Amino acid sequence: MNDVSIAASSPFSNPHETHLVVLTGMSGGGKTVALRALEDLDFYCVDNLPPSLLPQLVEAAGRGAGRHRRIAVGVDVRNRGADLERLPEALSALAASGVQLHLIFLDCSDAVLLKRYSETRRRHPLASRGKSLASAIAEERHLLRPLMAIAEKVIDSSELNVHQLRRLVATGYAQATEGMTLMFQSFAFKRGLPLDSDFVFDARCLPNPHWQPKLRPLSGKDAPVREFLDAEPLVTDYLADTMRWLDAWLPRFEQDDRSYVTIAIGCTGGRHRSVYLVEQLAAHYRETREGVLTFHRELD
Repeated sequence: MNDVSIAASSPFSNPHETHLVVLTGMSGGGKTVALRALEDLDFYCVDNLPPSLLPQLVEAAGRGAGRHRRIAVGVDVRNRGADLERLPEALSALAASGVQLHLIFLDCSDAVLLKRYSETRRRHPLASRGKSLASAIAEERHLLRPLMAIAEKVIDSSELNVHQLRRLVATGYAQATEGMTLMFQSFAFKRGLPLDSDFVFDARCLPNPHWQPKLRPLSGKDAPVREFLDAEPLVTDYLADTMRWLDAWLPRFEQDDRSYVTIAIGCTGGRHRSVYLVEQLAAHYRETREGVLTFHRELD
């Protein structure tokens, strides 16, 4: 893997500066996952923006009381021809105006890209009639080579799953937010424990919506499941006790200069109880702190 130690030092030491993170790279390399991670860190995010519109975006995001000083933009080969070629020039002009720029390139091996496209059955943006997927990937790599050469960081996602990539990006930019970044993750015990968790909570003792035929196809994000669990006193007590425990101990980790903590909550299938609890905890902590992320391993 190429240079991925993006958390070594904070690029956001001055909160009054405008920072623009530009995410580019190979289609299927994880750009959308990285952009969502930054969105969870309260970056103002836009995907597939023509490079010529970058100055207008920065200007518009910086206006008024709700101005955004942390912006993330996804740029890829859907911006064809001259648009893509003008990106270095547009970035140079923004840097000259005082914007702090961070160009991140998401790379991936051709073999893994071929496998990912085969599994998802998505169409490559450069694929056309008579052109193989391998040829489209080779053309894309050629078109993006100049951007890869000037990137501040290159992340090779070939051996990373979705959660690992999201955590990598979030950890690197956690210092863009105030205090410690929290990742709440739901999972299914039947598929094993998340190995990178700092704390694991077991929700299998709670009433299970799986046994309600109308709720079984849904997830803990859906209103009928939320209403079912909201009405269960055991769930209310479990949630309150978990919040009290985290409220008591998270400050100790912050005092120990921890910048990132992952709290995993598991149930049998990873779709209902754990998802519900993760969403409730994330909503609770977003009221008082920045940098609260969620990841649902069995859903995402």
